[in-house]
Amino acid sequence: MARDSQAALVALNRFGFGARGGASGDLINAASDPRGFVKAELLRASGVLLEAPGLQSTQQLGQAVFAYQDQVRQAREAAKAAAPAETPSPAPTEQKPGLRRNLSLNAAATEVAGQMTETKPADNAAKPDAMQPNAAAPPAAKPAPQPLNVIQKTFRTEALARLQRATLATCGFTERLVAFWSNHFCISATKGELARIWAGVFEREAIRPHVLGRFADMLKAVEQHPAMLFFLDNQQSLGPDSRAGQNRKRGLNENLAREIMELHTLGVGGGYTQEDVTSLARIITGWTFAGRQGQLGTPGSFVFNTNAHQPGAQMLLGKSYEATGLAQGEAALADIARHPSTANFIATKFVRHFVADDPPPGLVARLRELFVKTDGDLKALAAALVDSDEAWTAPLTKMRSPYDFLVASGRLLARVPEDPGAYLNNLNLLGQPLWSPAGPNGFPDTSAAWAAPEGMKLRLDIAAQMGARLGPNIDPLDLLEFAAADAASIETRRTIERAESRQQALALLLMSPEMQRR
Repeated sequence: MARDSQAALVALNRFGFGARGGASGDLINAASDPRGFVKAELLRASGVLLEAPGLQSTQQLGQAVFAYQDQVRQAREAAKAAAPAETPSPAPTEQKPGLRRNLSLNAAATEVAGQMTETKPADNAAKPDAMQPNAAAPPAAKPAPQPLNVIQKTFRTEALARLQRATLATCGFTERLVAFWSNHFCISATKGELARIWAGVFEREAIRPHVLGRFADMLKAVEQHPAMLFFLDNQQSLGPDSRAGQNRKRGLNENLAREIMELHTLGVGGGYTQEDVTSLARIITGWTFAGRQGQLGTPGSFVFNTNAHQPGAQMLLGKSYEATGLAQGEAALADIARHPSTANFIATKFVRHFVADDPPPGLVARLRELFVKTDGDLKALAAALVDSDEAWTAPLTKMRSPYDFLVASGRLLARVPEDPGAYLNNLNLLGQPLWSPAGPNGFPDTSAAWAAPEGMKLRLDIAAQMGARLGPNIDPLDLLEFAAADAASIETRRTIERAESRQQALALLLMSPEMQRR
């Protein structure tokens, strides 16, 4: 069978994380049967799951963070009790005038700066020592690094497991699917300690088991996971007529209901109204997780709190849902998952992610019809994408996200991470902190979002650092053969050949279209 290096490049870059260096032979294997190479990962459903030493369940991590918070509180109380009583200091005889009203920002800053200059003692490093004229002050000792707490350790352990899986995967198609769905149903680790410790396990428990399953099952797993309930505040939502709502004089929180309809299923313009959002919010009242006291269940586990649930039947999207408690919300989610607007929203977003910022309408239509016909079979959706001609003929013009770029670089350099620190720091620098989007709509999925000049400069800086560190021991032209072989452009090959050093050549390779585009 003839080998097609260009199709192999599409297989590895568009659907995966790029070729691995070393003796992997990824490009050669993909060139023999590009579509079969990609689809092979779909046949290994168990390969999507992620199990590794040190990875714990949501309940275990919930109990761990509750215990840690109790320890912190007890330590603060003990420190406060042991502190000597403070004696009130006498009032100063002379006070600086307060900041006047109605000053401009510049004037206010100038006045504050002037006051600080008058009251702040001179820097000791610039002030001659009175006992030793002209002696320079010794440099201040750096404080000893604080040990990581259980939340930080857990986040890094989860991050490392994810990065290692992506680096070692044959093609990386299923890992790309995991990243797509994780961003679609995103939470943010910046929400608080529970969100941070649960960020990785949310992906492992709610996303991975269903990546090659049914959309409705993933939707249910996501919306009932404690991490999502915490992220979108559903534990604070009380039915106005429920027992808890009457006692606490609190009502609905519509965050989760709104994002289910706007971002997770129907999409903007998907045929729902504000009344539907409010109705869904009523339907899913009582969906919460057990807290530290464990009064409703095992701490950190999903529970349905009948006392917080809005009683009575509810009308949603033109259909009445009887008062069946937890089953009322599950039935509503199942119907929303099968709604035609959901099929269109998911198909469009799926094609935009993998193929082009402007999704080919014909491909979107076929995937939409398949989604409906198969009742949201995500494995069938992924296979149909790979089988489509549009996915192979569209030019590789989409910009890799920072995560894709860093993983692709590590794979080509055959560097399996042993510590996630460098990756996490670079993701922060490039504007895609792991599991931490700025809002519930996740990270952007278009080239324009990642191709801004400042972002490209930062990528170049990172590529230059990699080149300086690894370049002397690597032949960049050999790496180019692993990455693209004869599918590499003449311009890329000449640019690398003309580099002044191996270090520079490696940096240029990492910044080439063959490494930046998918």
